[in-house]
Amino acid sequence: MRMDITRLTISKLDIPFKYVFSHATASRVRTESIVVIAESIHGTKGFGEGCPRSYVTGETIKSAFDFFETHKKDLKRIQNLDDMKSWQIQHQGTIDENPAIWCAIELAFLDLLGQETTQSIEALLSFPELSETFQYTAVLGTDNIETFQKQLQQYSALGFTDFKLKVSGHLTDDRQKLNLLDELNIHNVRIRLDANNLWKLSEEAITYLTQLEYQFFGIEEPLEANDYQGCRKIYDALRARIILDESFLRISQFQSIQDCPETWIINIRISKMGGVLRSLAIAKQAKILGIPVIIGAQVGETSILSRAALTVANAYRDILLGQEGAVGTHLLEHDMTDQPIMFEKGGVVSPQPFGSTPGLGLNCHVSRTDLVE
Repeated sequence: MRMDITRLTISKLDIPFKYVFSHATASRVRTESIVVIAESIHGTKGFGEGCPRSYVTGETIKSAFDFFETHKKDLKRIQNLDDMKSWQIQHQGTIDENPAIWCAIELAFLDLLGQETTQSIEALLSFPELSETFQYTAVLGTDNIETFQKQLQQYSALGFTDFKLKVSGHLTDDRQKLNLLDELNIHNVRIRLDANNLWKLSEEAITYLTQLEYQFFGIEEPLEANDYQGCRKIYDALRARIILDESFLRISQFQSIQDCPETWIINIRISKMGGVLRSLAIAKQAKILGIPVIIGAQVGETSILSRAALTVANAYRDILLGQEGAVGTHLLEHDMTDQPIMFEKGGVVSPQPFGSTPGLGLNCHVSRTDLVE
């Protein structure tokens, strides 16, 4: 069955946060996302989301709109999954430079195709249906101590044992935050750090991380993006795996890390990778090389991207070390669905009721006040 697209639109999504979220690169008080809606001749609507980030992929909201307007006429000719895959292959170089907008387009098409063929996106892509629950990580920003402590207590009360702590580079503050984690006496606690490209030299990073006097299993993006040699030095000194985020955006970058797979963990964020299909391809190659993955998230994602991430997490549970996102209205004033995908007690997300339902299974809707054309 094919989808006959009669309307394809793009909008900026503008939903306020309930609190400020900060890290070494940026502070946010509202979403910075784009939404693509594909409508078929039958009136069915597919929804897709992408998060352009200039400091991650070099994209902006404007560049996303420009890409969309340039290719809109051509994209409306896509009628089935094979057409979409062919278009992606033919425009690989362009998508490499514009992954977030392509992610939004791809998800809108997959959602629409799934609904038109009454298949979940897992069934559509010939992957296993969602079944078991998913375990999420608590992500703690570089907020002031009072805000940090409040968020930490909330996560602790929910029963989280897996934490990602964004370090600020201020030794006293970062030590205090780690001490607060220690004081909770969480059984089987596991901690990884995220530096958001904080240091220029590996020696600086090694000195600072050693001074923290804490055992963590991984450090995300300690140096400037793509400094693989410097990151390898940090791994050799600390024996904590290096988590690649801004330094891993596309499958061709495996050539920079495949000779020392024991050093790395790849943070697969669906938007920065350019959608579900490209993320699945990266996870597949990571498994072949023996490199574990974390399924990450952009701050401010709605349930659309949270749902898309589950497809990849479900297919590659055997190499999955952690999962981020599913924040929903814990952070957002409201979501794009009345049944947002959100972690519950213990950081758990159940695939019900959206699992195995056509498309993304979210019954999305948007208020005109949320969209900026």
